[in-house]
Amino acid sequence: MLAAALVAAGLSLVSPTAPAQAGIDTLTLGGRYSGSNVNFRVYSSRATRIAVYVYSAATGAQEKASYLLTKGTGDVWATTVSVATLQAAGVTGTVYYGYRAWGPNWPYSASWTKGSTAGFVADVDAAGNRFNPNKLLLDPYAREMSHDTALPDGVVSDYASGPAKRAVDTGTIAPKGIVLATDSTSFGTKPTRAFKDDIVYEVHLRGLTKADPSIAAADRGTYKAAGQKAAYLASLGITAVEFLPLQETQNDANDVNPSSTTGDNYWGYMTENYFAPDRRYAADKTPGGPTREFKAMVKAFHDAGIKVLVDVVYNHTAEGGAIGDKFTYNIFSWRGLDNPTYYSLTSDMQGSMDNTGLGHNYNTRNPTAQNLIVDSIAYWKNTLGVDGYRFDLASVLGNTCQHGCFTYSRTDANTALNRLTTEMPARPAGGGSGVDWIAEPWAIGTGTYQVGNFPAAWSEWNGIYRDTLRRDQNKLGVDAVTPSDLATRFAGSSDLYGDDGRRPWHSVNFMVAHDGFTQKDLYSCNGKNNGQAWPYGPSDGGSDDNISWDQGGVAADQRKAARNAFAFLMLSGGTPMMTGGDETLRSINCNNNPYNVDSSANWLDWSLTTDETNFQTYTSRLAAFRKAHPALRPVNFYTAADGNGNGMGQLEWFTPAGVAPDGAYWGNANNHALAWRIDGTEFGDSASALYTAYNGWSGDVVFTLPAPPAGKQWYRVTDTAPWAEGANQVAAPGAEAVIGGAGTAYTLRGRAVLLLIAK
Repeated sequence: MLAAALVAAGLSLVSPTAPAQAGIDTLTLGGRYSGSNVNFRVYSSRATRIAVYVYSAATGAQEKASYLLTKGTGDVWATTVSVATLQAAGVTGTVYYGYRAWGPNWPYSASWTKGSTAGFVADVDAAGNRFNPNKLLLDPYAREMSHDTALPDGVVSDYASGPAKRAVDTGTIAPKGIVLATDSTSFGTKPTRAFKDDIVYEVHLRGLTKADPSIAAADRGTYKAAGQKAAYLASLGITAVEFLPLQETQNDANDVNPSSTTGDNYWGYMTENYFAPDRRYAADKTPGGPTREFKAMVKAFHDAGIKVLVDVVYNHTAEGGAIGDKFTYNIFSWRGLDNPTYYSLTSDMQGSMDNTGLGHNYNTRNPTAQNLIVDSIAYWKNTLGVDGYRFDLASVLGNTCQHGCFTYSRTDANTALNRLTTEMPARPAGGGSGVDWIAEPWAIGTGTYQVGNFPAAWSEWNGIYRDTLRRDQNKLGVDAVTPSDLATRFAGSSDLYGDDGRRPWHSVNFMVAHDGFTQKDLYSCNGKNNGQAWPYGPSDGGSDDNISWDQGGVAADQRKAARNAFAFLMLSGGTPMMTGGDETLRSINCNNNPYNVDSSANWLDWSLTTDETNFQTYTSRLAAFRKAHPALRPVNFYTAADGNGNGMGQLEWFTPAGVAPDGAYWGNANNHALAWRIDGTEFGDSASALYTAYNGWSGDVVFTLPAPPAGKQWYRVTDTAPWAEGANQVAAPGAEAVIGGAGTAYTLRGRAVLLLIAK
């Protein structure tokens, strides 16, 4: 019976072998001006009736008129309404609009009125349909939203289906789409820099400037204010700013009680629309204002040579999962238009698959759902000027089936992962036009952890890099980390990316990210403290396995450990990413999951102590050193020599004794020191050689220096040990201290990093 019902509804559990649509914006969906008309076009393969309702106000008022849509080719429902007709109906300014849809589980009845149950059959039918004409539906292709839903988590609200709320009309409260006029705001000239040459700064847009006294109070926390930080980030050495989600998200409730985390969504991982820039982050909140202001911000960064990357969330939506039972789900957009198209359902079509931890999966395998992903990414790229994207829980986009299962594939051409990069190619290795594609290569559940297993065009957050180096720093004598483990990560993780033709820069190296401890807290906290009071919490969730250590409570050692972490990033093969505030030792007091903390404790602090200013200088100088030396940014994996002059290579490894490690040394987790020399002449580097030594042991280790190139000596760029702490911990170019030549003994203090340059 179920199979017959599915066939009757035109639904298949089998994934298609080819996309139903290919290309960008081929269906021209959304509410759009066309001369003196407005075209309304929306997709639904299962609806039996759709009407567009138009409003003259965002909330609090009934519609001015409604118009039936006609179903055409490709399951696109459409109607054209003249501007004159809209004006005659009372829509004389901004056109706000939403849809009401009927389908097999709720067929149209002529006796239906808003708030009635006329025609109702079931909240969900055997084919997974969840139509409810009482719920005004946001256009998935709306270019801006009037406001967000402010849905409380896990609460049966007016947007819900089910017996308690199915007859509640949401027309006066629901977010509406806005029909935008075109504008001429420029996003500037996009940088074409190779991704290998980038230093990425991951930051929350509001948090970047909300507490910045140099910004006008009314503008703090906005796109306008963020653009004013371009010069600062450039001076720090940043070449790419990666913002946490900026697509319209469920965060209006953050302002209801500004001194509480209740109901708050600070990070923004609950997307309500994939085209609209979040209105809350705009100083100009008038219709069209967020779009214009966003583009102006992008131009400010582009003018400073900085790429703009955006974190995007296509694995789930703000409509969420079940609320208590299979009948009760929130309906305000996708679910009310075509539930089985936009969401991955269980095999009986009654519930939701969940590899996201949010109770549901977006249906990334469905060709139409993929169209929305491709079209929205292209809009942010081509219209708003974005240079690249970091995909949250990106392995969900590698799913090869729609309903009842999850199976990841790297090679299947019809996954969302591969379709994106086919239609919008990645930036070439040497730079040029293209997109910087970045994956968070894991999700939740079996088969979702895919570090090192993404398609060729994708870079990845390298969680193994992070964990290996954290373990070596913070779990000495507890976790076994061999010199071979360290060398593999320092040299670009060829084990993960070299086996499928990718390069070291496909490894996005990071020690911390927004999700987890800050860099300061990683070395100041033995465990999470998420239940503390405002403004540091309370927050729930957060990992219990942080691989953190408070360095025995010694503040100088905590700063040293943070310096080491940043040195790892700047001196490793791969693309480094830091988080906003790392450069000034930002702390959130051991809260490792402050997703809901929209407070001064979670915003960047711009009033700095001497220690914080010194760390900022350390960060900027080490970033400048990386940018000055192409030997640290290889396009291909280093070729290695044996360290004894037998054979040529770009990189040589050394034990502290100054000889090449043998197999026994490489594999012994009791060895906690390693050094390497890079031949700069192989990269056209101004430095003929660079030497790095890492002492992961708790006590001093004497390193015997190898020979510098003929006629050169070794000069110290930095030693991260506390004895050197201060504004000049990284020597300015030309001010490096001479150390000596071949055979020079250098005592490196416990848990420290040494960087030398041949001059």
